[in-house]
Amino acid sequence: MRPETIEDGVEVFPVRTPTLPPATHTNSYALGERDVLLVEPATPYADEVAAFVEWARRLKAEGRRLVALFLTHHHIDHVGGAETLARELDLPLWAHPLTAELLPELQIARRLDEGESIVLDGPTPQRWDVLFTPGHAPGHLCLFERTLGQLVVGDMVASEGTILIVPGDGDMRRYLSELERLLSLEAKTALPAHGRPIHEPAKLFSHYIAHRLMREEKIVAALAAAEKAGDTPERLLPRVYDDTPQRAWPLGLLSLRAHLAKLVAEGRVEQHDERYVLS
Repeated sequence: MRPETIEDGVEVFPVRTPTLPPATHTNSYALGERDVLLVEPATPYADEVAAFVEWARRLKAEGRRLVALFLTHHHIDHVGGAETLARELDLPLWAHPLTAELLPELQIARRLDEGESIVLDGPTPQRWDVLFTPGHAPGHLCLFERTLGQLVVGDMVASEGTILIVPGDGDMRRYLSELERLLSLEAKTALPAHGRPIHEPAKLFSHYIAHRLMREEKIVAALAAAEKAGDTPERLLPRVYDDTPQRAWPLGLLSLRAHLAKLVAEGRVEQHDERYVLS
């Protein structure tokens, strides 16, 4: 796969990464017409790193100024090439403070948070607002260019595969809250880390929210059927994911546990050791 222009000042370059199937690539983005921010230094593979460097040097040869490498969050399929690419391209790394804490081996030059903006100079200047969107990962960031209507969403949604919320690393309650916020932005296009650009992203945000809440209500119904004894996540799994191939159940179990943590936090469910009961 090679770089593709989405619109003036926005390019996408899918690079092969050790991501979850069915996805095989993570999208890196070049934002800006003159000043350029490179998003997702994702690939750890030498041949793909070389292709990324070639892409970046082509941008420079066109007279554009590379500003920094931006990390949406700390997962390996998003930062696998960060150290090498920062060195090869002599660029600083920018990320949220929590991402910096989770990646102590990296030198994070600028720690970005909610309310800040990245202004990229050019024939049509771009102003990318930084959005702190935890839920999938503690330090997850999105970027929103209001004039273009372009929204870099990292791993908040995907047009290929799904988004996994892992208890401890992720927070289902916050994740759904942040999806609601992204929905309210009325973006024209969402630029995900996995899959094609998403046109009319509000429809996908709404689908994600509805799907997760549907799964949650199946958990509640299964616990209601278990009555006072409650049940364990492993015993709930076949009933909650009866519409999903069994090969996906190990990931489903992680998601189920994330839903249970949300329900406990909301006071709808109580946890007693490994058993969960309705409050």
